[in-house]
Amino acid sequence: MFHNEIYKILSQYNLDDITIGVLGGHSALDVCHGAKKHGFKTLAVCRIGREKTYAKYYKTRDGKGCVDDVILVESFSDILKPEIQEELRKRNTIFIHNRYFWVYFSDPSRVEKEFFVPIFGSREMLKLEERDVEKNQYYLLQSAGIRTPKIYDNPKEIHPDRTGPVIVKVNEAIRGYERSFFVAKDYADFCAQRDRLISEGKITKAALDRAVIEEFVLGAPINFNYFYSPLTGELELIGTDIRRQTSLDGFLRLPADIQMDVLGKCRPTMVETGHIACTTKESILEKAFEIGEKFIALTAKEVPPGIIGPFALQGAVSAEKGCEEIVIFDVSMRIPGSPGTRFTPLTGYLYGDTISYGERIAMEIREGVKSGRMIELLT
Repeated sequence: MFHNEIYKILSQYNLDDITIGVLGGHSALDVCHGAKKHGFKTLAVCRIGREKTYAKYYKTRDGKGCVDDVILVESFSDILKPEIQEELRKRNTIFIHNRYFWVYFSDPSRVEKEFFVPIFGSREMLKLEERDVEKNQYYLLQSAGIRTPKIYDNPKEIHPDRTGPVIVKVNEAIRGYERSFFVAKDYADFCAQRDRLISEGKITKAALDRAVIEEFVLGAPINFNYFYSPLTGELELIGTDIRRQTSLDGFLRLPADIQMDVLGKCRPTMVETGHIACTTKESILEKAFEIGEKFIALTAKEVPPGIIGPFALQGAVSAEKGCEEIVIFDVSMRIPGSPGTRFTPLTGYLYGDTISYGERIAMEIREGVKSGRMIELLT
């Protein structure tokens, strides 16, 4: 039903005058830069008080910048207001969504049902990143035959000899859309950290009841950032990266004796603050493509039309029984917030020069317009 509405809207667009729209945050500059490079107009919807990055510092002027125009709103959820949507449609806007776009709605299904602007990619799959919904990312990964960490239902199962350390993923109390991570070596350690985080107001007991307790995979962390083109039927690996996390990254720079002293007073947190581009050896690539292809095939069947454009499988490469294996513990079903992937060489092997996610999205939209197949890219 909604696809028919988007088709009607698209039929009224001037496809020779497309604007690429984003929410002012996450990967907006990456998208706008790529869009400008391929001849599109750009627009950022920004929250008042957080607009300078887009309205001033990277505003298009004098041959510089990449954000042509800004629409200011009191709250990001105001993008659903009829007048804002009308303005976006008037500009022939194709919206590039990301997690930042969805987490500011108390009910994300409103984006699915009330945002009458064409979205590049699937608007039905973003909610599956959450771990407490039906057919969530764990279901999809396991159904696709992709290895995931073992999950424990009861914290009393945590034992250094039987399970090894675990990582507990629980939503923050203040920023409910972000997760607070902590590592526990046994049940007593779990209880001590649980009580401390609750007393400090960082998590709530209700959120902890919905937390996921995962096997801590002892491997090299790696995020595989992909792009699937419905126009060619091909999967591309845009790049690989790892996360930067505070205060963990700072903690790891301390000498061991000081680390032990600090641990007696506080535990490091794992709040994502950025990414570092990194490479992986070529013998891993075929395995990376295989799990990506499995995921695409499974999502096309379970949540049609499935993946369109960017997505990421995030995990680690472990070495067990003399064999390297990719273990995935997180999925991004939209553009990852990692513009540094362009500084890995993989797209250069394919296209001659390395390209960003923003450029690859713009290339796909341009080809969709040229071939008359835009509807295959939008929901």
